[in-house]
This record gives sequence, C-alpha cells and structure tokens, in this order.
Amino acid sequence: MPWQLLELPSLAIGLLHQRVREARPADTVVEYHGCLDWAEHLLAVTDGALSPDDYTDIADNGLHHGLGDWIFAGSLYGDPTWRTAELHRYAESARVDIDRAVRMRPHVDGFIALAAKKILATDPQVVGFTTTFMQNVPSLALAKRLKHLRPDLLVVMGGANCDGPMGHALHRNHPFVDYAVRGEGEIVLPRLLDRIEAGTGVHDLPGVCWWHDGESVANEQAHTTVPPAMIPVPDFDSWQAQLSASPVREYVEPKLVLEGARGCWWGEKHQCTFCGLNGSFITFRSKSPEQLWHEIQTLMRRHRLLDLIMVDNILDMRYFHGLLPRLAASEWDLRIHYEVKSNLREDQVRQLAEARVAHVQPGIESLSSHALNLMDKGVSGTANVRLLRDCEDHQLTVSWNYLYGFPGECDDNYLAIIAQIPALVHLQPPGSATRIALERFSPYFEQPALGFPERTPAKLYDHVYDLPTAELMDLAYVFDTPPRGIGEEVERWLREAIETWGLAYPGSTLVAREGDDETLVVEDRRRGWPGTTHVLRDWQRAAYELLRRGCSADALGRKLAEDGWPVGAAQRDAWLAHCRAEGLVFFDAGTFVALATRHAAARAFPPAMEATR
Repeated sequence: MPWQLLELPSLAIGLLHQRVREARPADTVVEYHGCLDWAEHLLAVTDGALSPDDYTDIADNGLHHGLGDWIFAGSLYGDPTWRTAELHRYAESARVDIDRAVRMRPHVDGFIALAAKKILATDPQVVGFTTTFMQNVPSLALAKRLKHLRPDLLVVMGGANCDGPMGHALHRNHPFVDYAVRGEGEIVLPRLLDRIEAGTGVHDLPGVCWWHDGESVANEQAHTTVPPAMIPVPDFDSWQAQLSASPVREYVEPKLVLEGARGCWWGEKHQCTFCGLNGSFITFRSKSPEQLWHEIQTLMRRHRLLDLIMVDNILDMRYFHGLLPRLAASEWDLRIHYEVKSNLREDQVRQLAEARVAHVQPGIESLSSHALNLMDKGVSGTANVRLLRDCEDHQLTVSWNYLYGFPGECDDNYLAIIAQIPALVHLQPPGSATRIALERFSPYFEQPALGFPERTPAKLYDHVYDLPTAELMDLAYVFDTPPRGIGEEVERWLREAIETWGLAYPGSTLVAREGDDETLVVEDRRRGWPGTTHVLRDWQRAAYELLRRGCSADALGRKLAEDGWPVGAAQRDAWLAHCRAEGLVFFDAGTFVALATRHAAARAFPPAMEATR
C-alpha cells in the first residue's frame, strides 16, 4: 500500500513472492501495488490536479508528521473529518504544509473500494500486507474493508512496523487482522501458509501473533536470523508490468532495489546511540560477493534497468575486493546507490566511483568529534570532512543530514563548526539540520539512563490513531522527549549556516593544481571569499599534501622532518593559523585536514536550484 516510492518496486513483496513460489509451488500468488493504483486514482479523479509529484511529496516529506497515515485514517475510522482539527493545530505549531494531504483525503474511500474490488476479483484465501513507516493506516483501512466484504478471508500483516511490541499492538487493536508476523518473514510466512492450509495451530511459529478465544497471543520472536543464502533474487515482474502500462510511468524514473546484507557490522558492537533502523535484527549478515554479483546481473538483464538502489544499512567491506572490481570491469552504464561508513579512505572512494556507485549515504551526521563520540559513530569530524572532499573529487553524490540534540553536547561543540562552515561551501552540504528523534530500538530508547528518561508517543500519532496512550507506547516508532543538548539560539545559528552553505555550494570551488616550478596552486572561487590564488612552495606544499589525510600539528612536524623539511614549531603553527584564516583547512579536536579538491566536479542541479543560483 502507499506510501512506497513510485519509482521503486517493493523489495518485501519481491522477496516474499519468490519465497512462497519456492516453498509452495502449487500456490497462486498475485501482487497488488496499491502505491501505483493510488497515484493513478488521484491523477484520474482530480483531472491531474493531484499528480504523482504530489504523491511523491507526501511519501518523501510526510513521514515525520504522519501525513500519509492521516490521509487514510478517515477511511479506517469511517469518518471523513477524522482528526482534521488536530492536524491543523499540529501543522500550525510545526509549520508544516498540509495542503496536499487535505486535498487527497476526500478521494480515499473511493480508492479503498476500488482496491478491495480488484483484490477480491482474484478470489484470494489469504491477503498479506507488508508495512513500513506510513503504510500502517492505508493497510489497515483496506484490510478492514476486505474483511467486511469477505469475513472468511484471512489477513496477514508483517514488515518493519510489526517488529517487536509494535506488531503485537497492531494485532490486538485491530481484530480484522488475523495474523501479524513479527520479524523476518522469509521462513515464517511459508510455514504459516502451511498451517492455514492444514488447519493446524500456529502456537509454535516464532513471531506470529494470533487470536485465541478472542485474545491476541504473541509468540516469542525468533532468536535466529534468516541466512543470506535463503534470501532469494526478488521478483519484480508484476511491478514492472503495471508501471510500464500506467500513466504514472511518465512521471518517474524507475529503479531497482536489492540487498546484499542485513543488519550493521558496526552496530553489532557499537550501535549508534540514536539509531533504531535495524529494529531487533541488528546482527550483520551478507551475501557472498559472487552471489550478489549473480543477482545484480540477473536483475539487470531481466528488467533492463541500470539504476540500482542497494538497501544495505552498511556496505560489507568484503565487497571492495569481491564485488566492486566486477562492477568496474562490466560494460554496463550503471548508477548505484550505497550506504557506507564515513571513514573510507580516498582509494576506497575512488574504487566506489570506478564501480559506478554514483550516490552514497555515509551517515556523516556531524562534523564535531565530540558529538560523534556521543553518537558512538567511531569516526572523527575531520574524517567526515575528508570524505566530503574525496567524494567531490570523484563526483560521488553524497546524502547526509546534520544531527544535533545529544545529551552531553554543549554550545562550544557547535560554535567552532559554525565558524568554519563558510570554508566548506565548495563541498556537498547536508540536506538539513535536524534535532534527533527518539526512535524505538535505539540505545537512547532502550537505555533511558543515557539521557532520555521521559518519553511519550510522538505528537503526530494524535491526529492518526484512535488508541489510548498505553497502546500507542507499544505501537509507536518515534517518541517525544524533552530536548537535550544545544538551545534554540545555537540551533538557529546552525540552521542558518547550513542554509547559506546550500545556497553557496553551486557556485563554489576550491581547487589545488600543479603549478610551475613544483608549486601547488590553490584557486579559491568560493562564494563569500575574495577569490584568492594561493601558491604553496617547498615545505608548505609538502605540508598541505600531508594534510590531505589529516593530522595534528605535532604529527605534521614529524612527517615534514621525515621527508626532509625540518620546520620549527612556531613557523609551522603560524602557517597553520594562516591556513585556517584563509579557509584552506578544517580543524577539529586537534586535527587539521586540507579542504582543497584536486578537481572541480561537474555539477547538475534541478531547476529550482539553478534559479536560486
């Protein structure tokens, strides 16, 4: 159901379809892509006034405000005006544009009726819903309608929204949901279908929620994870066929999704304090490079699409040796997205670029080593800046957000960074500066003593569900808590600095090139700077090149001496101070890193950015 992105197939449906086909070959499996049908419905009933672009805006930006769920909540609760006043009050306080959501809601009941008719026309015995983020209420609204029309139909729900206590709360509060599967579904779903067909009980199926004498029973979740070898090549044929025949097609650029790994190898031992995305299954498992290479080839040949989103939470470092060289040697004009850890070396960034990884999400989160230590990120602020510089050099698009609001941070951690942001405007800016949310499954949630002992279900749930607070405590994924860390004034300064960074980036470069007579010429063409050309000779050139990796002042002095450039501490420190004043280096926690790139990257911007530029 909505709000799956229109340009992407559902990985969950693709995987589970294939698993059921393998485990129960006599079954007939029919997919329903409600996201495409909903976008088509809006386009038709509004004569184009609500387009797939409007759908995408809700899918991209509505999550943190519950807009996608609110749109369908009126249908779930049988009230077209459901919590409308509450949403307007929320939108006013949060300064959120709800115009699209308000215009979409009147069309939901008609869509749900058509969706139910389409699904029941296939005469199903079991209907399964996969639910993540804002798919809960759309799924519940359709499930309720289906059970009303066909009481004998069995409804199963699973997905990330059913993990842990959330799945039990979802099940026990919605009697029209026959089963909820908590945890990974590749093993459990075929077994559940076996039991349904045989008419036997499910009391011993791990993670399954079921009804017994009118009471919801939640079986303990599995303690073992699905092995990578059991995760099949997903089946996206039905999605591609529907999209190809849909009027939505002209609005989107379709991409494929695939996973090489589940869990997080860093988080197994050092889970980031704010992150709950892995839920209860943080154990890292990955497919072999050979298996993943085979799957990539299979999908590319089957679907003739060359954009690939890898949904791994973190790149398996084995892939630098076993997968990326194969991708680099292929003749396909691929564009790949990967999530990576931010402490990559420059040669690893180059290898990603050569393997046609065009977009990375490195989890930078901050440029302050103190804040990063509070997050347990295992990386420094200067390492994050170095990655931004290296990605600029190798033309990798970087997506990242600046997070703040950690217990133990102070204003000075941010003021020192804010003062240096003008020197960074030639590097890719964060998409936003955001106070962290308290997420279920995160260390901050699981261990209140870390700084967030007070928590209530996030305010967004008030205009979505008709449930008491005690039930929302189990159903919710995001929680409100008194703010920690920096106050409003420093928060405003940080946001303003990052907004200025975003506006300055399109026209800013800071490039170091080889000059005459073995000099290094640094051409400064950053917005807000005077347009200086710096010429570095002898030990200063050697020092600036040593700072590409990043080091302290003392370490720089030792390395210069080892390379035959003995420089006194006073002379060295005076030069470093000059480099800081000219914005040629970034400094944090005793470490300096050079900011100049080796190349001026080619940049392409959407029309809105070009107009701003």
